[in-house]
Amino acid sequence: MPSADLSRLTAFVAVAERGSFARAAGTLGRTTSTISHAIKALEDELHIRLFNRTTRSVTLTEAGERLLTRVRPILVDLGDALGSLDDFRDEPRGRLRLSVSSLGLEMVLSRILPGFAKAYPDVALEAVVDNETGELMEGREDAGIRGLALIPQDMITVRVSPPSRQVAVASPEYLRRHGTPRRIADLAAHRCVQFRLGSGAAYRWEFQERGRRVETPVTGALVTDNMEVVLRAALDGVAIAYTNEAHARPHLDAGRLQIVLEPYAVPFDGWHLYYPSRRNMTGPLRALAEYVRRPEVLAMIAGQKAEAVAA
Repeated sequence: MPSADLSRLTAFVAVAERGSFARAAGTLGRTTSTISHAIKALEDELHIRLFNRTTRSVTLTEAGERLLTRVRPILVDLGDALGSLDDFRDEPRGRLRLSVSSLGLEMVLSRILPGFAKAYPDVALEAVVDNETGELMEGREDAGIRGLALIPQDMITVRVSPPSRQVAVASPEYLRRHGTPRRIADLAAHRCVQFRLGSGAAYRWEFQERGRRVETPVTGALVTDNMEVVLRAALDGVAIAYTNEAHARPHLDAGRLQIVLEPYAVPFDGWHLYYPSRRNMTGPLRALAEYVRRPEVLAMIAGQKAEAVAA
């Protein structure tokens, strides 16, 4: 009877979920060649082809689909079982994988990482950036950080920032040269920064008009999947940008940026840590959930004084 190595099965699930040897390697912290060798060794051991490989895609065979269905829940249960042993340790240890948007990475995770790493030196945080969905990959991602709109309803959520707004911003220089848009339709005549989603599609800017949300496609000379580049383009007077108001707040307060189309700004319900309602939370996840509840940490994320958040 075959006795597949656990590391090979882990590699198999990662490739199946990511649809790519390279992405699976990044997920597991290994090289692409190591993942490729692990899958070949697994297929050789089972005497079954598990993946259809082309130069453009990696897809499961029928046998691979069946194996994934049976193996993935076993790996999840194994992870939960090992995580439950954290209760017997004095301090939590291990890896905690978080799914975050690029803006959540910058506005939340990067701000809490230094303090969390100091408080819990044996916990390694790993961020998987996904700008398109809030779904957690079963068995691969322990928790996420996003706004409520993208968080699945069956998740436990912990608020980590106050509400804000999604706004369009531009520099005074840009507005002097090109004029200020007064209506949503005016954006068609302006240079805008397009934000590229993971699927390759461009994000459609969201506004609120007459009590309903509207999505507006924009055009411009710059397309990027990096929110810092988005903001930099606005600061440099290249184009109008769309971002979270809290992200742009220091530049708004300093007069380097101005909000445009403010009557149409969409409310943002704040950043939230979220995770599945599993019976056994791992030590690292429990530590993070408790850490982000601290008033001084909430203050750091919000850019406020600790006493203001505590009040």
